[in-house]
Amino acid sequence: MLKVHHLSNSRSQRVLWLVEELGVAYELVKHMRDPVTVRSPPSLFKIHPLGKGPTIEHDGKALTESGAILDYITRRVAGGKLSIPESSPEFADYCFWLHYAEGSAMGPVVFDLLNGMTGNGCGDALRGFFMNELQNSFAYISDVLSKREFLLESGFSAADINMTWVLELAEPLGHIETRPILAAYLKRMQSRPAYKRAMEKGGEQDLQMFRPKAALPLT
Repeated sequence: MLKVHHLSNSRSQRVLWLVEELGVAYELVKHMRDPVTVRSPPSLFKIHPLGKGPTIEHDGKALTESGAILDYITRRVAGGKLSIPESSPEFADYCFWLHYAEGSAMGPVVFDLLNGMTGNGCGDALRGFFMNELQNSFAYISDVLSKREFLLESGFSAADINMTWVLELAEPLGHIETRPILAAYLKRMQSRPAYKRAMEKGGEQDLQMFRPKAALPLT
């Protein structure tokens, strides 16, 4: 059986949401962040040397990295459900969105989160660079979602699950409230029954813990 190792207030909420959408059988193991360091506990390092959340175990293997896990589960465990087959004209778009979320889209958000938690410890010049990247990224995502309900024309997919947590992490940093298209998309994703079930099982997220120590300009 698939085993999902869930770290509180982390990307692993995506995996819980995915398996709830798919309706596959799984075992849930919860791990709590260290309240002081906000890092993973020793229990996760016993599962995988990187000690990351999410981590899954399946067929004797431990796998980490959100995009890899979503891709693995949809193809290996769920027979392709919520992914796009290679024969589809949308396959390239699906690959892009699935990995763009945790790559180029997430990078500037994580930078701003860490910079805010350290009171602008990285400095204005570096933050200016990353905020420009964030502006470009969110403008592009907004443009796509202004034309359709989901990232792909064919409908909801694992790519939407991967992207949602990027926006959830950006929200307490102040990057969503001024972008109505992204705010509406995020609300739609959070209203899905499977999302709500995942929150019930994994525990409510407290992403306010990532708010900056002091208010920083959004540009």
